[in-house]
Amino acid sequence: MALVVVDAENVRRSLWPNLSPERLVELARRWAAAEGHDLLVVFDGSAPGEAPDLVGTRGGESADDWIAREAPGLAPPWWLVTSDRELRSRAGSTAERVVGGGSFARLLTDDAG
Repeated sequence: MALVVVDAENVRRSLWPNLSPERLVELARRWAAAEGHDLLVVFDGSAPGEAPDLVGTRGGESADDWIAREAPGLAPPWWLVTSDRELRSRAGSTAERVVGGGSFARLLTDDAG
């Protein structure tokens, strides 16, 4: 079991039409439960609801900045989900696995049928 940290906007916008924030959360939760992973979905600005597995940034901080700041303190194993090369460089060095945002979005939507 790993903590899977998702760069929400990167994943949402990797498909056309884009996934809504609510649909991303619904699909990611379903996937994490089925795979036995913990989940943390990080949004730029407000998250679509309040729950322990959702983070909305404040004060102009981006999701990328939040993830890069928090990554060094995450207990292994954890995975990073993003296609953002800069974020991968800033935060991904301690991640056990890095998954592309588009690959993750397709996995979620393929699993949903």
